[in-house]
Amino acid sequence: MQAFSGKIVALSGGVGGAKLARGLAECLAPDQLTVVANTADDFDYWDLRICPDIDSILYALADLNDEERGWGLRDESWRTMVAMRRLTGDEWFQLGDQDLATHLFRTMALRRGESLTAVTAALAERLGSPCRLLPMTEQSVATRVHSDQGELAFQEYFVRERCEPKVERIVFEGIDAAELNPAVHEALADPALTGIVICPSNPFLSIDPILSLRGCREAIAAAGVPVVGVSPIISGRAVKGPAAKLMEELDMPNTAAAVADYYGDLLDGFIIDDCDREQCAQIANPRRQCRTAQSLMRDLASKRQLAVDTLSLLAELH
Repeated sequence: MQAFSGKIVALSGGVGGAKLARGLAECLAPDQLTVVANTADDFDYWDLRICPDIDSILYALADLNDEERGWGLRDESWRTMVAMRRLTGDEWFQLGDQDLATHLFRTMALRRGESLTAVTAALAERLGSPCRLLPMTEQSVATRVHSDQGELAFQEYFVRERCEPKVERIVFEGIDAAELNPAVHEALADPALTGIVICPSNPFLSIDPILSLRGCREAIAAAGVPVVGVSPIISGRAVKGPAAKLMEELDMPNTAAAVADYYGDLLDGFIIDDCDREQCAQIANPRRQCRTAQSLMRDLASKRQLAVDTLSLLAELH
């Protein structure tokens, strides 16, 4: 495709969204892309502030992420983790030695009174991320999973329990008091903005917290630019994480079409995988276009190509 003009705001969760964010960063100049990260997964561990989605995106953008493992940093070591397990017996959440430096840096800066936005910008600069990465809010929001095994903090459900409990409902604790990051407001109000991308992240656990912030949907509508989503569901399965399992437990079909319907009128366009092309007729309507693409991102070339397809649809809709 030809060079894309204007700026893009991408809403993203962790690993899956981070892959498309990396592809978009390959196609756009650094000042053209702002990525907004979910922070409802954030929590404290060993008295350190952990921001899993911010870090997944940050490491992917800086080309430091471990593609084989699917999370964390490449060439990681685990000596501190082994030592802490020996001392505490606590081994359900894994922190690598390099990754610990990120959390130490963040925690120290936050305790000095710096904002999460400023700390994230400092990390991005030092680690070599090419574009702007913003937390969705400066206030604390925590995803709580109500399940057949009781109420669980998100990381307890996701990591410790490996998503095995049956989910009954999801609550974003603190969402009523939280506000959309003013820097995100500014990005959405930028006259140079030409499109918004909803990355292929979990709609319920990663994108919903962002959209549930007071003023977020209104700011997206006021931007007056096309919104294109990319399905995280391929052939009825989530590439990463529990999205398909959650859909079944919440009495939704585990299909790309169901994801499009879940986002509803927010979308002007939706991209699904080539293997789900029969769902296009169900997804498309006078308000929303549907396109198929090879959406499984296995390497940098496929990330870049999906980004090209996403930007092409945005350009068509403009």
